[in-house]
Amino acid sequence: MTKAILAHMMSVKKICLEWHIFSEEPPMTMHKPSGRKRLEINLYILPVLLLALFVYALIKKVPAYDTFITGAKEALLMCFKIFPFMVAIFLAVYLFRVSGMAKLFSTALSPIFNLIGIPKELTELMLIRPLSGSASLTLLGEIYQTYGPDSYVGRCASVIMGSSETIFYVAAIYFSNTKIKSLRLAIPICIFATLFSSVVACLLVRIM
Repeated sequence: MTKAILAHMMSVKKICLEWHIFSEEPPMTMHKPSGRKRLEINLYILPVLLLALFVYALIKKVPAYDTFITGAKEALLMCFKIFPFMVAIFLAVYLFRVSGMAKLFSTALSPIFNLIGIPKELTELMLIRPLSGSASLTLLGEIYQTYGPDSYVGRCASVIMGSSETIFYVAAIYFSNTKIKSLRLAIPICIFATLFSSVVACLLVRIM
């Protein structure tokens, strides 16, 4: 009788352990994965940096609060100043895609891109990337879904995304807050550099 009761109690305890009643964490999560540990470490980075900044301000005898308020005011003024340029860029990219111009240009330029070593599937990405980062990320996701991230097209798209910049967006934002009014050759040089780097990137991906 006693053995039967003990066996019954052990089975009940086992069930309770499975429902996490007798343990605060499930047995499989007692040992935290390394990714979670890295996440917990990352949570302390920003507070440590802020503390170090305040300590440095104290050592240099800089009024940290007053400096922060001044910087925040300047940042708000800069946001108001560049907001129209951001709206113009976003609207231009949206109209470029919705109107079908992106597809039209992609169809027309794909033989040229394919001739210089860039897969024709990446023509639209090459056209959108200098304009918008979010739109190009959307295209990158579509390329991954269609061809796969490990395919030649997917790897070329990844390298192009990682080694290029949103030229027109960056130029509109940075030059709008400076006294420079004429961009001169800045945009053409950036476009040529992006095109050349994309050709070299696709060549390296093919070789490797």
